[in-house]
Amino acid sequence: MTNMEIADLRALSDARTLLERPSLAARLSGFVGSPLEKGMARLPAGWRTRIATAAHDALGHAMDAAAKTLDASPRAASPRLHKALGTLSGGVGGAFGLAGLGVEIPLSTVLIMRTILDTARGEGEVPADPATRLAALEVFALGGRSDADDAAESGYYAMRAALAGAVSEAARHLAQKGLAQEGAPALLRLISMVAARYKVQLTQKAAGMLVPGIGAAAGASINLIFMDHFQSVSRGHFTVRRLERRYGADAVRDAYLEAVPR
Repeated sequence: MTNMEIADLRALSDARTLLERPSLAARLSGFVGSPLEKGMARLPAGWRTRIATAAHDALGHAMDAAAKTLDASPRAASPRLHKALGTLSGGVGGAFGLAGLGVEIPLSTVLIMRTILDTARGEGEVPADPATRLAALEVFALGGRSDADDAAESGYYAMRAALAGAVSEAARHLAQKGLAQEGAPALLRLISMVAARYKVQLTQKAAGMLVPGIGAAAGASINLIFMDHFQSVSRGHFTVRRLERRYGADAVRDAYLEAVPR
């Protein structure tokens, strides 16, 4: 039996709905009206590797770049602003097709990191805090669930558990050395783990833009779906963290697993 207040139980149920919702691939397939396999088949050889490299490099720079544009003053998140910026970024990138991904991926990743940290601030966290930045980085992996994943291995708490060791190691290093040591092995290991999941979404996004009949203008709409996806995951993740600070991690986890998504 949980001692959580009714309002917090409702918030936790809403968070679970956001965190366990249909995959990004399903949402993109619904938008383009066709399975993403058609776009995947049109993805040139070598581009998956280029996307993977871009994902790793973009995540390595996004934490610090995004946090520098946010102050610590508590305020509600601004999802509409970030959706508008993400849509603009996608429109510009879409106009150049795959060639534009080299510019669009780093930009959209910083915007996504910024909206994640903005959400964290709205839930009572400080963007400059190393723990908050690492939690923001986790979101890129938490949003990586694929329809092919085993639910037992890819659920929210399973993914957090998979990242826990790397997160703890990175947190200890940052506590000792500070954020100036962002190229340290402890942080690079975590970024590599997260990038392995994030590249899946980026590849799905690229494939969506290559589905026959979609056209370059779809880049803006696809980026809007992309941004909304990570905003939803971040709202769920930082709601859970807020409740963990109040009730303890074990109590919230138990209530989460028992909650009925709203």
